[in-house]
Amino acid sequence: MRDGFFRVAAVTPKIRVADPVYNGGQICKWIEEGEKAGAGLMVFPELCLTAYTCGDLFLQSPLLRSAKKQLQEIALFTKGRQMLVLVGLPWEHGGKLYNVAAALCGGRLLGLVPKTHLPNYSEFYEQRHFRAGMETPVMVDWMGGEAPMGTNLLFRCRELPELVVAAEVCEDVWVPSPPSIRHGLAGATVIANCSASDDLVGKDVYRNALISGQSARLICGYVYANAGEGESTQDLVFGGHNIIAENGSMLALSKRFTTGAVYADLDLERLQAERQRATTYPAQLGDGYVAVEFSLDTKAMEQRQQEKLFRFIDGRPFVPKDPAERDKRCEEIIMIQAMGLKKRLEHTGCSRAVLGISGGLDSTLALLVTARAFDLLGLDRGQIHAVTMPCFGTTDRTYQNACRMARQLGASLTEVDIRKSVLQHFADIGHDPSAHDVAYENGQARERTQVLMDLANQVNGLVVGTGDMSELALGWATYNGDHMSMYGVNASVPKTLVRHLVRYYADSCGEKLLQEVLMDVLDTPVSPELLPPEDGAISQKTEDLVGPYELHDFFLYYMLRFGYMPSKIYRMALRAFEGEYDGETIEKWLGVFYRRFFSQQFKRSCIPDGPKVGSVAMSPRGDLRMPSDAARTVWLEDLEHLQ
Repeated sequence: MRDGFFRVAAVTPKIRVADPVYNGGQICKWIEEGEKAGAGLMVFPELCLTAYTCGDLFLQSPLLRSAKKQLQEIALFTKGRQMLVLVGLPWEHGGKLYNVAAALCGGRLLGLVPKTHLPNYSEFYEQRHFRAGMETPVMVDWMGGEAPMGTNLLFRCRELPELVVAAEVCEDVWVPSPPSIRHGLAGATVIANCSASDDLVGKDVYRNALISGQSARLICGYVYANAGEGESTQDLVFGGHNIIAENGSMLALSKRFTTGAVYADLDLERLQAERQRATTYPAQLGDGYVAVEFSLDTKAMEQRQQEKLFRFIDGRPFVPKDPAERDKRCEEIIMIQAMGLKKRLEHTGCSRAVLGISGGLDSTLALLVTARAFDLLGLDRGQIHAVTMPCFGTTDRTYQNACRMARQLGASLTEVDIRKSVLQHFADIGHDPSAHDVAYENGQARERTQVLMDLANQVNGLVVGTGDMSELALGWATYNGDHMSMYGVNASVPKTLVRHLVRYYADSCGEKLLQEVLMDVLDTPVSPELLPPEDGAISQKTEDLVGPYELHDFFLYYMLRFGYMPSKIYRMALRAFEGEYDGETIEKWLGVFYRRFFSQQFKRSCIPDGPKVGSVAMSPRGDLRMPSDAARTVWLEDLEHLQ
């Protein structure tokens, strides 16, 4: 499948108890529907060919023979269809009865996976009828040939090496040591569960957590298909609760007490990348497993999907969507930043902090974090030295906001006008001040850093850095200017998240005057303010020069977190930013991102310490050990062949 996406489905057909003919017909109808939708894997409930609630009818030969005959019909129905199907039924072998999930593809029975853990309590008495399945596969008779039967079966796709499917049945996932743990360690990337779990008050919440947690523990896709309408309601009700999860994230969830299918596109490349990065995830241990190969025409599947993706792609992956979750996450991040700074102040014996404030987002967040750290230490906020350093590009709006914010937070405000010193510096090096080039801009940034460092020496304080992770990714920082500090509290906070952290503080601070200035900071264009204003307004807007930060943060997340190809990131961005940015714009800034990212590593190789707050960070001491002179050729070549 293109870009590693693979469509799966969990299906609850409406069935009749003890009527395999009818049930088989319903299963075939759903296979046909799934084929139209482009599904490559369909999972049906436990014992759905007969119904789970047959009771002692499982001991009747007519029911067992009918179920086996209908399985043959379903197997033949899969011929020519690009789909792996797992369906539950009772199966007799060696004079014993087993509760199995049958894997079907291309007209073949690939294998039978028996249930390992049989409940025998309350309303469930499976041990009355079934036996626990064997781990080591044995061969069973099937349509004049043989097929393997055992829990240790892996179904591998020839065309998609990263697609390895294993199965377990209902109760197997509820036990302390589920078979799926073995399957994952043996190389399975997708776990299918044919289940019949009854519904009780609150049970769905636990079930969601269980399946989501198992997919996270195994770094896999998990497709859970549950029994529903049509099962006997003599003592129980089955709600058809279907779940598709991927590495802890819920991709699809059915409404309860309904029949039907839920679809989702698993990202197999993402799972592969996560397993590669998880050094504690063992290498594949396939001892005792039998691998059964099957084939899928992936091009035909892509055509049926018609570019529609059954998966949400978050255009702002660093920012929580749910407001309640946002507040919780923002508070947690600010505390991580503040605790990092608190420890550094304690360790260095500094009771004072010095930071430059511009009235922009980054320095605002750094000041808020510093105030929190001082509160945690029980220090007077007056020992925070907030320094505003107006120069050629400073506007009255940002200057006033910087001053007002420092006063509202109780910090000591110091103003150092650097115009004269910068002009003197230009005279010393023979630079024409009318030439608004890189030397003109960086001279101001380096003068500001010198002022901060020297003031810190005066007061025995520590310079708190304000630069964020997005700027580090693009190299949008003056080397040995705003690039340098004694502790960078925003070092792993991307620009899109900085905005939400400041907004959260504004919403929760309970101080009207502080809230007003924070809201105005949020409304101010992002700018380094190194070029003279035009009519008193900011003339130098960062996003006009390097591109929208929301795009760059998107590129950064999927490049560093999963190592995706640029072409995949491009196509994902098309979907994530549909209606916001067209393909030409995304391609342009993606090219800028890669060029700047590779050329600016030397700045990241010597950045100050700073706290990691999320899964993506660029500390040269741990998170991004990248050579400063790495070539970007293979990444840009991929961009040149976008389709």
